[in-house]
Amino acid sequence: MTNPPTIVDSHCHLDFPDFNGELPDIIARAHAAGVARMVTICTKLKNEPLVRAIAEANPSVYYAAGTHPMSVATEPMASVDQLVQLAQHPKFVGIGESGLDYHYTAESGAMQRDSLRIHITAARETGLPLIIHARDADDDIAAILTDEYRKGAYTCVMHCFSSSAELGQAALDLGFYLSMSGIAAFPKSGDLRAIFAAAPLDRILLETDSPYLAPPPHRGRRNEPAYTAHTAKVGAEVFGLTLADFAAATTANFDRLFWKAK
Repeated sequence: MTNPPTIVDSHCHLDFPDFNGELPDIIARAHAAGVARMVTICTKLKNEPLVRAIAEANPSVYYAAGTHPMSVATEPMASVDQLVQLAQHPKFVGIGESGLDYHYTAESGAMQRDSLRIHITAARETGLPLIIHARDADDDIAAILTDEYRKGAYTCVMHCFSSSAELGQAALDLGFYLSMSGIAAFPKSGDLRAIFAAAPLDRILLETDSPYLAPPPHRGRRNEPAYTAHTAKVGAEVFGLTLADFAAATTANFDRLFWKAK
């Protein structure tokens, strides 16, 4: 039996209740599917100790932390110093997820924009990649990312990218990365696959955003890191590559961006 190619799930949420009591099996299935490393994301800083403990207990798991844009109105505003201090942990590899979500929480837009700039500053100061959530806020996201980049360079991934071609190009123009989730594998996501196909291969990452957005054949059910393999197969088709070559390319991209997890 041939071993699957090595890939990385660059964004999952292993602390969510969906995985309670199952983490050893979840991680074992990921390894069996070729997912050698995972980055689990803390979306509320009060949960950082739990997320950190998951990373500390599992050699193949790393973590990032920030305040999700949908939570900024109900959680204490993160500070640059707080994020920089968290980043001292050896398994802390990214800042966020931060960003803007005007679909569900447009009323907190001003607070979201302030929070985003705080996370960008922390990414710039630590040299760790910023992890961006963008929903129905393309123009403001592009404007803030560009404005802040002029103040000083930083690195960034557009997590679970499913926005417009214009936002994708704006991110690529800044040297940022686009992350391919299960959405890219949905049958009706042809336009999104075209955006990825037009992007440089050396700017593409893979993720699940599990427990959400399971790719076919698991769509509609709980997602988990092992299912990164299904999205990788679609990504290889998008770029006209063998699965092994696409896996190698996206893993190299991950190592370049998430350098602490290399």
